[in-house]
Amino acid sequence: MNVEKDKLLIDVGSTYFKVSTADSIEQHARDFNKKILDDLTQRCGKTIDRFAKEDVYICSSANGGLSTLIIGITQSFSLKYATNIAFNSGINIIDTVLYQNIEEYSIPSDLIDVVIVVGGIDSCGDIFGDDLYNYLAKLNYSNIVFVGSEQDAPMIQQNIDNVVILPNIIDSKLHIVEEDLKDYLTNLYQQDIEGKEDIKHLYDITANQIYSTPYIVNKTLPLIDGSFSVANPFILLDVGGATTDVHYSKDLVDDNIVTENEYDRLVFKKLGVYKSRPSLVFAAKNNEFVYELLMHLKVTENIFEEHSEKATKILMQVAIFLVLCKISYYRKAYINLKLLAINSIVLTGGITKVLSNEEVEDIVAFFYKKILTSEHKPTVVMDGNYDIWTLGAKGQE
Repeated sequence: MNVEKDKLLIDVGSTYFKVSTADSIEQHARDFNKKILDDLTQRCGKTIDRFAKEDVYICSSANGGLSTLIIGITQSFSLKYATNIAFNSGINIIDTVLYQNIEEYSIPSDLIDVVIVVGGIDSCGDIFGDDLYNYLAKLNYSNIVFVGSEQDAPMIQQNIDNVVILPNIIDSKLHIVEEDLKDYLTNLYQQDIEGKEDIKHLYDITANQIYSTPYIVNKTLPLIDGSFSVANPFILLDVGGATTDVHYSKDLVDDNIVTENEYDRLVFKKLGVYKSRPSLVFAAKNNEFVYELLMHLKVTENIFEEHSEKATKILMQVAIFLVLCKISYYRKAYINLKLLAINSIVLTGGITKVLSNEEVEDIVAFFYKKILTSEHKPTVVMDGNYDIWTLGAKGQE
């Protein structure tokens, strides 16, 4: 969709914000001693003042996403389906619990943003009992949603305070029904963004809903080949300060999950380069190939303790490698993409301002050779001007 000349697009990240008009895109590192709105207006006030609130569109990834725990009956249906919907709603899954073994699971110590309980088709009932309620009583969570058998819904509602009951995500033919849960999780994500004190103030300059950045970027995927030399199929990596997001075509997935969406996304909350730096370093030190990667890059593990421009570059290269590992057959993870089938890897986000094409290509080649034992080399496309984000933001008018 073409944007009129009187539209202003703003993206608030965990370390940078971007401001786009019809004529230009500018980026500024955030000053964490100031409120976001104050920082934004001080640097871009003249630009913002040119636009009516109705013509300002804002998205944000500054909250880093929501955490969830999923309790389900089977790995092959309820847990798998709920996990699919949660990931594609920009939710970070901290754990999944198989209900039949619920008493063996440890209790997460951190606050969980949302618990999802799922299982059974609507013709079955009496699936959940006291062991579920006892487990939930020990959890520290903010929201809970039930998307299982409608026969169990009344008992769930009776025994769990403030539970949200939604239609079953599993139909009678064992297909996934995703829209109700996806809408609920997406709205939670939006509420979390809007609930952040700093983000709330941004409604002083916009009359439109503030969206999550991963949601906006995902809207762009069908449009990318019109603006970039991208060969399908491709994946898009958005490596930022708080999270690393992966956007991909359903063609790259073997799992036969019946959904309406052509593209999906994963959000890795703990693989950001600035805000999530400690967890990124932890993940790196626990990957058996990172030592060889550091040797390849001619540095040692001491680089993780440095705070320099070179250390930031290395961390971004490591983040790319770890994400590719997570979505490859090397890791038994939620999802494995057919990485040998992709022709392009598109990068957007803060990483494009730090790494060159050659530095990214070096990591991609190392990954394919070391992990997939392949000489396959997808082309690397860098979205250095954040055109992908602006295409998606324009689509929200």
